[in-house]
Amino acid sequence: MNSASSNQNCERTHFERQIKRLERDVLRMGALVENTFRLSHEALFSRDLCAAKEIPLLDKQIDQFYRQIESDCVLMMTLQAPAAQDSRLLGAFMQLVRDLERIGDYAKDLAEIAIKLFPYPTQPCMPQVAEMSQHAQAMLAMSLVALADLDAEAGRQLKEQDTTVDDAYESLYDTLAHQRDIKGVVEPIVLLTLVIRHLERMGDHATNIGQRVAYIVTGHR
Repeated sequence: MNSASSNQNCERTHFERQIKRLERDVLRMGALVENTFRLSHEALFSRDLCAAKEIPLLDKQIDQFYRQIESDCVLMMTLQAPAAQDSRLLGAFMQLVRDLERIGDYAKDLAEIAIKLFPYPTQPCMPQVAEMSQHAQAMLAMSLVALADLDAEAGRQLKEQDTTVDDAYESLYDTLAHQRDIKGVVEPIVLLTLVIRHLERMGDHATNIGQRVAYIVTGHR
């Protein structure tokens, strides 16, 4: 083996190590987002103030991962001149971590809404909202498993799962929009409308992650 080939092999090995490190960082970021989503659920449906207060620190860690991963991807694409398949992977990672970061932001918003809801009596539709939250959390977990396994079929299945969250949103929105004989302030209704909208968007972002996994594997959008 000549020196040029040896150098190319070394560069390729170094690049592959960087890719593996990126994959680990994305999954670590995903685990933080999962935890943040779980805590927002506890804040909303168990009225857990401690859970709500944990989220801002986790959100800062998520944002740090997001900035670092995006920066690493740009650097690798700029300096390493990756092959087409590698460029596709790096581009998908950059889009994918944006989805994760947005889910984390929505979870932080949900915790803030939970604190505003604490003084009010529990609304009758809360069990249905909790079920919607659980389904969106399950979608996030599925998307991260698809990513860890690079399973294109599992990634595509998220689209079907999203229908359940969309249907729950439509049903709950209709319930909240047509409440009659409301006594006192309407703030809880407004806040719950925000909650279901955030959950619907979180499901959309989990679906996006699944679609990006399928793209990484197949090269088809």
